[in-house]
Amino acid sequence: MRFMFVGDSQTIGRAGDYTWRYRMWQHLDATFDGPYAIVGPRTELYEATADAAVSHAYADPAFPAAARRHLSGWGEGWLHMAPLIGEAVAAAEADVLLVALGLIDLGFYTNSGQTSENVRAFIGAARAANPRIRAVILPVIPNVRAEDEPPFAAECARFNELLAKTVADLDEPGSPLLLASPPEAYDIHTDTYDGTHPGPSGEHKLAAAFATAMHQAWGLGGPYTHPPGRAA
Repeated sequence: MRFMFVGDSQTIGRAGDYTWRYRMWQHLDATFDGPYAIVGPRTELYEATADAAVSHAYADPAFPAAARRHLSGWGEGWLHMAPLIGEAVAAAEADVLLVALGLIDLGFYTNSGQTSENVRAFIGAARAANPRIRAVILPVIPNVRAEDEPPFAAECARFNELLAKTVADLDEPGSPLLLASPPEAYDIHTDTYDGTHPGPSGEHKLAAAFATAMHQAWGLGGPYTHPPGRAA
């Protein structure tokens, strides 16, 4: 089974991060019963000094090169990924998409309704490339901006309502969609390093949200636990 991470800055990570992708690789490596691969056209982290995704300085240098693959970008959202996902799925022969998008869209590019339409375009393009594609989609986790701007907080809440309806509308037996539950007890003041981007505890909670959804709905992997002998 071939997994592809799709996300924005919370997923790609910056130089020096472990990333929640790393935590999910740990989980799959410890619990997945059978062959699997992590696929995607990119492997880089974001490098702030270069203002580009050019870094390979993961916090754990032992993170295997093959497991670093993804389709994520700093400042990229549903708007940007919808035109890219078809080609990426076809080229990588992806089976399962693990998607964490939306915050950047609502913050800078599109309102909740427009973002919802881009979700539909994304899923349509992914299915055109692989009619049996599966996807687990994480709702938007409001960041520190939502604390200071009630209209932005309302847009996040509205989008999450629309996202749940979209997933329910588009779910198909041959190409199932899952809406992951938001991470339990996620605190942007302690689980992120800047009110938006996950630190180590936040990375584990994001990975656990995806792992729990896949395990409970599809029997993929096992319950999420921090793999022993690995980085904190």
